[in-house]
Formats: sequence, C-alpha cells, structure tokens
Amino acid sequence: MNQQQQLAMVQRMRQNDIGTGAALQPSSTYAVTVEEVMIPTTKGETRVLVYKPDRDHPAPLPVFFNMHGGGFILGQAEGDDPWCRLIADRADCLVINIDYSLAPENKFPTAVHECYDVVKWVHTNPGSFSVNPSLFAIGGHSAGGNLAAAVCLLNQQRGSELPFVLQVIDYGVLDVATDPAEKPSFEEAIPADIARTFNAMYLETPEDAQDPLASPVLAPTLEGLPEALIITAEKDSLAQEARTYAARLEASGVKVTLKEYVGAAHGFTHFGDLQMAEDAWYRMSDKIREAFSK
Repeated sequence: MNQQQQLAMVQRMRQNDIGTGAALQPSSTYAVTVEEVMIPTTKGETRVLVYKPDRDHPAPLPVFFNMHGGGFILGQAEGDDPWCRLIADRADCLVINIDYSLAPENKFPTAVHECYDVVKWVHTNPGSFSVNPSLFAIGGHSAGGNLAAAVCLLNQQRGSELPFVLQVIDYGVLDVATDPAEKPSFEEAIPADIARTFNAMYLETPEDAQDPLASPVLAPTLEGLPEALIITAEKDSLAQEARTYAARLEASGVKVTLKEYVGAAHGFTHFGDLQMAEDAWYRMSDKIREAFSK
C-alpha cells in the first residue's frame, strides 16, 4: 500500500469514526477548567488541552502529560477529555493532553519528538502555566502508551533532562517489530491484519520497527527510567509485551506496578465496563498523586 492509498484508507476510517464509537463517561463530574493552548515544537505548533482543578493552590502544580490512543493514525485529544478532568481533580495536578500529529501524514518518529518537545517547552517555561518544573509524570493509552514509554526512553538518551517521576502505560503497544499474527490471539483482540496495517502506516520503513523509540521493549537498557504503572487487559494481544517490559524494567532496578484486568479487552478504559474502567482511572490518578507527593 503506497502513501496515497494509506491516506485514502485513513480518511475513510476517520470519517466513519472507526476506533471511537460510544465512549464511556465517568460517573462523577469534576470541577476543572480547560484551556486550549498552542505550544511551539519541531512540528511548528502543537495543540494541547490544559486541565486545572478549580480550587486554590498556594504552590505551583505538578504536571501529568497525557497521550490518547488510536493506533497512531486515529483519535484526538478530546477522546480523553472526561478522564483528563478526573486525573486533574483526583491527582490535584495540571494535565496537559497532547493532540500529537498522526500518521500516515506524520510518520515515526514525528510524534515521539513532538510530545517530547511539548514537555521540554513546559519545563523551560513553567511560568506559562504556574507549574512545578521538577514534578512531571507522563502516560498514555494504547498508541499513547507507546509514546509515553518512548518519550521516557528519549529522555534517558538525552541525559534525563526532564524530571519524570512516573510513567503510566495503559495497554500500550510496546513491540511493533513482531508480526501481530505472532502475538497471543483472542477473539476480543485487535485483528492481526488491522494491527499490521496500522504499524505499517506509522513506520517510515520496516527497519524502523527495531528502533527502541518505536518498540520500547527492544531498548538495550532501561536503567534510570522513571517508576512505572503498567496496566494490561487479559484479552489483549498486547498484554504479553507489556508484561515483558514490566519485567525488564524491574530487572533494571525500576519500580513497577503491574495491574492486569481479568476478562478485559484492549481499550477497556474507554469502551468497556464502566466499573472496571473507573477502577483503572482511579488507580492511575491515585498513583500519579502518590508519585507527586514523594
């Protein structure tokens, strides 16, 4: 499939809202102010949604950076809007929800560097949002989980210039080098042919799949990475690579909390059982708050 064919296919999927559907909504509402901001990056300007809890804060707030899912080619920041409100309120932090550039128009490693640039800009300009530039956490869902892990690895490569205290990987794709057909198979899982197509659209060349910023599980060293909360779904073909990544992190001296939701499928925090989804979101927000309080 050439670039023109990829674009035509993706445009049809976006028009039909493939991968979105009737998303879950939290059972509670949260008093949070939301602002749309453009942040300068290597892509030019990147749109972010900024969430701030509606209460007085005597000290600058820590920051959680969020990246949505969608296989690198679908979705937008608004898809995580209700949950970013929950995190901002429960973790008592600023949430910056990054509307990163999608493939195939913008292939790997564009989104990785773009998300990194957003974090670096906030770190360099803390007064813009009245934030604490020494307390950052980052996380994402599905493809966004990949980007969160990749940004942490890129930060490691650059001497840990960004102060991440936690990474949250929610059913992330961490291995785009292995053929999806060779991964564990479940009736509820993303079909292998679709996963293969999405991966091909994300990567510039097949060789890029071996790059740790595309496949974090292949990173040569994980030492010095931030603490990790890794969430998996039992009926997800990506669960095993997340377990492998968690084990490698632990072997490298990184503190890891691994939580697998029994019976859950990929995307359960957005399209599954509300009680199970909220349990996961509460777990994420509580872990973020705990990391910031240390």
